[in-house]
Amino acid sequence: MVVRDKRVVVHGGWSFVKKFKTCSTSRLPYLKHFLLPIYSPSQIFTTTAMGLLPLLLLLLISSSAVVGDLPPFSCDPSFEPTRSLPFCQTSLPIDARSRDLVSRLTLDEKISQLGNAAPSIPRLGIPAYEWWSESLHGVSSVGRGVYLNMTIMGATSFPQVILAAASFDEDIWYRIGRAIGTEARAVYNAGQAAGMTFWAPNINVFRDPRWGRGQETPGEDPTVAGRYAVAYVRGIQGYSEDGGRRPRGGRLQASACCKHFTAYDLDNWKGINRFVFDAQVTAQDMADTYQPPFQKCVQDGEASSIMCAYNRINGIPSCANYGLLSGTARGKWGFHGYVTSDCDAVSIMYEDQGYAKTPEDAVAASLKAGMDIDCGPYVQKHGKSAIEKEMLPEAEIDRALRNLFSVRMRLGHFDGDPRNLPYGNFGADQVCSEAHLDLAQEAASRGIVLLKNDGNRLPLQKTSTSSLAVIGPSANSSWILIGNYAGPPCKNITILQALQRYAVI
Repeated sequence: MVVRDKRVVVHGGWSFVKKFKTCSTSRLPYLKHFLLPIYSPSQIFTTTAMGLLPLLLLLLISSSAVVGDLPPFSCDPSFEPTRSLPFCQTSLPIDARSRDLVSRLTLDEKISQLGNAAPSIPRLGIPAYEWWSESLHGVSSVGRGVYLNMTIMGATSFPQVILAAASFDEDIWYRIGRAIGTEARAVYNAGQAAGMTFWAPNINVFRDPRWGRGQETPGEDPTVAGRYAVAYVRGIQGYSEDGGRRPRGGRLQASACCKHFTAYDLDNWKGINRFVFDAQVTAQDMADTYQPPFQKCVQDGEASSIMCAYNRINGIPSCANYGLLSGTARGKWGFHGYVTSDCDAVSIMYEDQGYAKTPEDAVAASLKAGMDIDCGPYVQKHGKSAIEKEMLPEAEIDRALRNLFSVRMRLGHFDGDPRNLPYGNFGADQVCSEAHLDLAQEAASRGIVLLKNDGNRLPLQKTSTSSLAVIGPSANSSWILIGNYAGPPCKNITILQALQRYAVI
C-alpha cells in the first residue's frame, strides 16, 4: 500500500495485511512490497485514502497474529532476523548469497516463489516481487509490474522495433535501451514498480509477413536481430556499449529477457495456433536462422534472462526442452541468468498440446529441462504434488531459485537501503526527459524511408500549402500510432493534429 496524493494503491489482496497488528506510518511506502501480487491487473485498485484507511486499521487491530514491524526493505540492518545472515552480506559472491537464502526456505516457501507473482516471505524480510514487466520500445504498463498511474503518468515511447531497426544504427539501439533502463529504474525508485525484470527484446526472426507480431522484432535477418539484441540488452542492463565480458554476477540497472526461444513465428494459420504449433526445423536452419540472435544475446549482450516459447520444436515443447535450455543456452553459450516461460506455457503442455499426461508431468518436465520460473500459477499450484509423487526432485527447485534470487540480488534487492545503490538517485525527472524525447524522434527519423515523392510535395511548406485532406480511421487516433506493448506516452499527437500546423484541413 502506498499513500500518495490522497490516494491509496493496493497491490494484491489482504491476505498478508491481516497478519499485522501494528504498522508504523513511516513504513507505509514500503508495505506494498510485502503484499501478495494477484494475477489480474483488475485486482490492483485505487480508492480514496479516507474510504480505505478505516478498513485497513480495522484489519490491523483485529488480527491476532503479531509478526512485528516490517523492515522498509530487504536486508535492512535494523531487522534483527536477517542482519547477520550470509545472504545479506554484500561482500560475499552473489552465488554464495543466493545459495544461503535458498537453504533457509521451507518447501512451501520455495514453491511459492516459482510464479511471476512471488509473495513475500516475512520471517526473512523478503518482499513480494512481480517478475513480469514489459519494455519492448519503452517502459510499458503491459505486464503486471509497472503502474504508470501516480506521480509518473507515462514514459518515453520509442519507435516500434521494426522501425528503429531500419536505421541499422547500433548506437541508437544501445541508447534506446539505456534510456529505457534509466526510466525503468526511476519508476521503481518512485514506488510505481513491483519488479525490475523486463521481458524484452523480442528477437524472433520475422520470416513471414503474415505473422502478426513481426513489428515487435528487428526483422527477417538473423545478423541484424542479433546485433539489435546485443545493443538493446547492454543498454537496458546498464552495461558499456563497447562490449567486453563482465564478471559473473555483475550489477544490473534493469534485467532484460531475450524472447521467444525459439523458432516462434506463427500466431494462427489454418487452424494451428502458436500454443500448439510444432515447428519442424532442420539442424541447419536452426543453426543458420533461429539460434544466432539468441546466441548473440546471451554471449555478447550477456542477457540476464531468456523466455522459452509456447511452440514445440520437432515435437518437444520449448519449455520442456533440456537440449535447448540446459544443453545449448547454459552448456554451450554460458548463459547464467534465469529462464522464464511464456505466460501459461507450462499449463498448455498438458491442457492443449497433450505432451504431458498430468499437470505434475508438465511441471516436472519444464523444471528438469532448465526452466526456472513459470509466468502464471501452474507451478505454484502443482509443484508440491510433483515432488510428493517423486516426479520432481527438490534439487531442481533449489537450482531454479538460486538463478532467480541471483538476478534479484544483481538488481540490488538484497543490499539494504535502495537509495544507497548506484541507481538509487534516479528520480521522476529521468522519465520523459528532453534527451529521451529527442532520442525517440531521432530514432524515428533515422528509420523512416521515403519511397516516393511525386512533384517534390514533401516536405510541406506552410507558405505554399493551402489545404490538405487527411483520410482514414487512424487520422485522429493517438493510440493507434503507439503500437503494442506500450505504456502511456509522455506526449502524443495525431496525424491530423500534426498536419494542422501546415494548412487548413
